Amino acid sequence: MKRSISLWLGLLVFALLPAFAQAPSAGTGKIHGTVLNPTGAPQGSGTVSLSTDGGATLKYTFPVGADGGYSGEAPAGVYALVYRAADTPPGKMVDMYRGVKVVEGQDVAQDIDMTRQEYVDKLPPDQRKALEEIKKQNAEAIKANQVINTLNSDLKIVNQDIKDAENARTQAATDLGAGATRDAVEAKATDIRTAKYTEIETMMTKDTAVMPDQSVLWTNLARAELGLKKYDDAETNYRKALALATNAKKPIPDVIGVDDAGLGEVYARQGKVTEANAAFDAAAKADPTRAAFHLRNEAVIFFQERNADAQVAASDEALAVDPNQAILYYIKGQGLIQKATVDPKTNRIVLPPDCTEAYQKYLALSPTGPYAAEVKGILDQAGEKINSNYKAPKK
Repeated sequence: MKRSISLWLGLLVFALLPAFAQAPSAGTGKIHGTVLNPTGAPQGSGTVSLSTDGGATLKYTFPVGADGGYSGEAPAGVYALVYRAADTPPGKMVDMYRGVKVVEGQDVAQDIDMTRQEYVDKLPPDQRKALEEIKKQNAEAIKANQVINTLNSDLKIVNQDIKDAENARTQAATDLGAGATRDAVEAKATDIRTAKYTEIETMMTKDTAVMPDQSVLWTNLARAELGLKKYDDAETNYRKALALATNAKKPIPDVIGVDDAGLGEVYARQGKVTEANAAFDAAAKADPTRAAFHLRNEAVIFFQERNADAQVAASDEALAVDPNQAILYYIKGQGLIQKATVDPKTNRIVLPPDCTEAYQKYLALSPTGPYAAEVKGILDQAGEKINSNYKAPKK
């Protein structure tokens, strides 16, 4: 923000001196403008007056608004335009413009601009020094604001890129049409993700260099690197983001949780189960309000990575926090079924302990869900009767 200094009644005060001027004509015209103090900011108080005798007599006076603007009407003629601050002594003025014409039937614009060199040169040395310091600070503030505006603009693009990357498969299927093969859709989706994450990486690499103390920038950079499978870089930058968020004057729990969970995903994608578990547990602890969300994501990621034992354990941990998440029972069942066997006498699937119960719970919570038909088929092959009366546990 621009700063002001108490210069303005400290504004240079001149004596009002008589002078001859053209007498105004009978018709009237309007005049308006803005009063700017020496820093270039609007001077939001005082009065602007029209004088026909060089300021000795102030014939037509108009108040200056909070935005520095003034307006008024007077007989057509040539005037001296005088600005006085609220506490300018009688017979004195802060600034004056000579030869200002009010034209009959017109609205004339005339600012009072105290940034002009002619005015600044008349300021006392201490006020000129103070003014230069304020201008320097204003320039730095403007530069900082420009940087912040650029970062905010980049973050809007990043947010959209992340959404686009997450919806890449749907977009690829739409782009390729109904006749596209699964492999073609997946290849197209990969191209979309790569393009989006590369754009994020480029912008955030630039922005973290400009403002390295902003954790959100490092988080987004790490997110892009994770999407590009640059796991070492992602781990490094999630840790930078986490350190900044944790050591902030007012740490924000959900930000810390996101960074811990990001580290968890980095480890899970590499099969580092112990490290992943610790990171997701840290996320749940840092942000208890989203513990179920973070722990569910841990189970989903292990499921995507086909790590059966890890997905079962993660599902159990997430269900302990929220036992009504249907998808977790499906994920747990899918992990347990990897240890299923076949009865050689009946050729039926023999489900391992807890697998049947997990599938039954999924159907109880989501009887028409996306995996309902698959689960019913598995239970049928195992000779298990679907328990439609199963009651889901309460939270």
